[in-house]
Amino acid sequence: MPAYSEKSRRILALDFPALTLDRIRRNRKRHGEVLAVDLPLVAVAKIENALRLTAVDERAARDGLHPGLPLADARARVIALDVIDADDDADRALLEAIADWCDRFTPLVALHPPYGLLLDISGCAHLFGGEAALMRTLCNFVRGQGISVCAAIAGTSVTAQALAKGAEGVIVENGSEREAVSSLPVSALTGDEKIVYALKRAGLKTIGEVASRSSSELTARFGAAFAFLLEQALGRNGQPIVSRRALPDYVAERRFAEPVATAEVIDRTIASLAGTLESLLEERGQGARRLEASFFRTDGAVRHIALDTGRPLRDAASITAYFSERLEVLADPVDPGFGFDLIRLSALHTEALEYQAAELESREDEREIADLIDRLSARFGGERVTRFLSMNTHVPEYAAAFCPAQRGAAPSAWPQLRAEGETPRRPLHMLAPPEEIENALADVPDGPPKRFVWRRALHQVVKTEGPERIAMEWWRDVETKTRDYFQVEDEDGRRFWLYRDGLYGREAENPRWFMHGLFA
Repeated sequence: MPAYSEKSRRILALDFPALTLDRIRRNRKRHGEVLAVDLPLVAVAKIENALRLTAVDERAARDGLHPGLPLADARARVIALDVIDADDDADRALLEAIADWCDRFTPLVALHPPYGLLLDISGCAHLFGGEAALMRTLCNFVRGQGISVCAAIAGTSVTAQALAKGAEGVIVENGSEREAVSSLPVSALTGDEKIVYALKRAGLKTIGEVASRSSSELTARFGAAFAFLLEQALGRNGQPIVSRRALPDYVAERRFAEPVATAEVIDRTIASLAGTLESLLEERGQGARRLEASFFRTDGAVRHIALDTGRPLRDAASITAYFSERLEVLADPVDPGFGFDLIRLSALHTEALEYQAAELESREDEREIADLIDRLSARFGGERVTRFLSMNTHVPEYAAAFCPAQRGAAPSAWPQLRAEGETPRRPLHMLAPPEEIENALADVPDGPPKRFVWRRALHQVVKTEGPERIAMEWWRDVETKTRDYFQVEDEDGRRFWLYRDGLYGREAENPRWFMHGLFA
């Protein structure tokens, strides 16, 4: 639960009114391209089987163009246009990149598609000089990247969004929302064009005029969702934002007055942050199962490097070593650019961890194996370091499966198939898939083979054990024949594990024999 009440919640809304066109201009500048001289810039997309404008620059707007206008009509009004294709995915990626940069101020950052962000700055604005200074820092950076932005701060997300669209730069104290939004146009409250049109036809052009009507009347005419939206805009029933990233359990970070870029400084910083994180975890008896290092560049780019552990971990030396391994082998190395001004180490997921005296060698061995798995996983990736996991089935093909070693079951989870000193019931070497045996000679109906040909070699059986009958699982395959398994030894002392696929008298055709494994 948040450490603050709903009444003290503070939301900073960012609106990017020209995100599509700003992205195009940035890309052209980055690649050395030049905008067509003196031509209005518009973006188009196919909507309702027609090319329509989705974004227009200031000059195009002055010429009477607007989003939603068919391109043919736009060309009839303005013959010469600089037309580009809209790209929602690219716009979303840019919005995500800006949100990544905003993570340096608060972990509670939410997307407000298509062109907005919400930041819950409750209790943290004072760390950056207050709400006004924080908003100014955010806007100055974004504008410095060539992106237009409008911002506002209020007690609810809806109020802040409306103000960012209609009264940029406003900071509204909790309890003053109604006065702040009353003069705003209804389009600042909702992007639903049908509702905006209906409100204007009813003579309701501002949020204040809409708020003067009864809630029951608004609900009956425009729906409960709109009435609830209005309540929030007026500062009532504010809802917490849903963060785009999972909130970390524990965080340690370091900000730099001067950007750092050398590997030595970065390594020392991670080691120092690991020590801080160890203290935080130890105080609460916790260990990290998933860790993340975040590198914030001065140009706004952010890189997150995560790693998992096979057991709860808080030892600073181990954490440092794992990240050193991970950073060393990245296929896409962390590029400092002009330097990092913030490095953060987070424990994204933790579990209880109580240190115990290592009086048993087996316990120490388990820790060493877990440490080896973690180091290998950090270097090669958790999905590439695997172990066998015992599955709850009698069918040999499905009795074991590969899984990431960090998430695999302990060896004790395997079933005990034989007592000490007994002959193994399963071979060490299994054939996948089983290989068909030729010319098997066996007593009908349930006898073991007396001789057979496998891989063009004749084997004369001198010893047998079995059968072990295994019924196949009907939900896996269409053919669910019962198998009879035998351990057999030939005259040269070689031991095989083979089976008869099906039973005599129950199948449409005579059962066949297959080799499934070899004993040592």
